[in-house]
Amino acid sequence: MDLGRIDLMMRSGFWAKMKEQGWYPVVAGQTITYRKSLRPWQMFQLRTRVLGFDERWGYIEQTFCVGDTVYAQAFVRTRFLKRSGGSVEHEELEKLAGGFPAGLQVPEWLLEWTAATRINAVK
Repeated sequence: MDLGRIDLMMRSGFWAKMKEQGWYPVVAGQTITYRKSLRPWQMFQLRTRVLGFDERWGYIEQTFCVGDTVYAQAFVRTRFLKRSGGSVEHEELEKLAGGFPAGLQVPEWLLEWTAATRINAVK
């Protein structure tokens, strides 16, 4: 799935821009549901798309398919960090990307999942 996300960023030209800024992507959480098993060496297609953003995270959907059959579907919570320290704000990300596509929508259940899986700081 990492390769699918990197491929999306490279094809869009965002990877080079992000690297120039000293940014790098991280995965903060993910959930995946398996429907069918892939056999070793079986060809499949990985479809990767950006779903949208909340106040802190970016959300990506990744689907493993053979033909029109879905074998697995994953949802990934992401963030970009700065090599100099700190997180990349959405406004910075949108500016570097040249805007976000219209109609991005994070499903409500995914926002609830984010809240439910939050790890509180250990005291």
